[in-house]
Amino acid sequence: MSDSVHTIAGVRLGVAAAGISYADRDDLLVMELAEGAQCAAVFTRNAFCAAPVHLAKQHLRQGSPRLLLINSGNANAGTGEQGMDDAVNCCRGLADLAACEPHQVLPFSTGVIGETLPVERMQLAFPKALAALTEAGWESASRAIMTTDTRPKLASRSFQVDGVTVRVTGMAKGSGMIRPDMATMLAYLATDLAVSRELLQSCLDRVVKPSFNSITVDGDTSTNDACVLIATGASSLPPLSDADSPLYQQLADAVLGLCMELARAIVADGEGATKLVDVEVNGAASESEAREVAYTIAHSPLVKTALFASDPNWGRILAAVGRAGIEDLVIDTIEIWLGDVCIVRQGGRADDYTEAAGQAVMQQSEITIRVELGRGSATTKVVTCDLSYDYVKINAEYRS
Repeated sequence: MSDSVHTIAGVRLGVAAAGISYADRDDLLVMELAEGAQCAAVFTRNAFCAAPVHLAKQHLRQGSPRLLLINSGNANAGTGEQGMDDAVNCCRGLADLAACEPHQVLPFSTGVIGETLPVERMQLAFPKALAALTEAGWESASRAIMTTDTRPKLASRSFQVDGVTVRVTGMAKGSGMIRPDMATMLAYLATDLAVSRELLQSCLDRVVKPSFNSITVDGDTSTNDACVLIATGASSLPPLSDADSPLYQQLADAVLGLCMELARAIVADGEGATKLVDVEVNGAASESEAREVAYTIAHSPLVKTALFASDPNWGRILAAVGRAGIEDLVIDTIEIWLGDVCIVRQGGRADDYTEAAGQAVMQQSEITIRVELGRGSATTKVVTCDLSYDYVKINAEYRS
């Protein structure tokens, strides 16, 4: 494991190859949490949320988990009562082997929707995953949860408190079907601090909006999205229960920084993506208005294909702003920028804009589109990517 990725005392990870959907690769992960560890989580708001989402929510209400069970290659979504039975049986099987209660296992799945889970193959792989448990298992774990990802997403943060090092490590997976409506496709974050369940949930709720909830690859919210924040309590520092304490602020800042890094890594690895794009909207009358404009730009196929082609077709951005549904929009007050190049001012092309300047920005691998609405003080930022030939190819062949 890379020296830049911190192990977290109280978390062990083990992987195995269950043959769920992929040949000759690990596709099953077990995360073991120390006794007394606390978990906070957020889940997809998709009405067709997967069986493991329903069961994980139920198990969290029953107490503190000891094990997280994650599989890739099969979403166990759109599978009805059979899907719930399969998720329950997987939790029972793993709990029996680990000598804990079934409700202490949180299940998570990602992959193809509408296919039943290969429970027997998974259960045969449970002993191997348990035998492989190690605090140094983050890197192999981050690979085992991948589907169409081309690379793992893994990062760490640390800070000092009274001479004690506090560590936060996280991993995420996601590449397509990304416009999270809570978190991301799957993300797991852990710290060695002792934190109350309520404060941990508050911290997670606080950080997901500007990070995982402000990214989009294709505008599709998954049936399986989940993000989990774990506090193991293994640190020698006293338990954290005060939201006004400096330690809580340091933890929240570290978790936010980690989530921002992982969220950007997901978009950068978007299916077929060649460019990472920040869409900034300033001067809106409200945050919701700013986000509506930002997402209209970020989801526009015409804007996204122009980005792929490095084509400074600024009319596509202008049109997206105009159709975002903002009432009483005064176009003469709007400015639109590509990087440091103003492309639209006073209702049309900026007088000093040149195609060469716009082209120079569009050829970059990281681009900022900035919109100044001139209506108020609200602002937002959404991270997206371009739309390439490969996105169509990857998704056309996803089940082949």
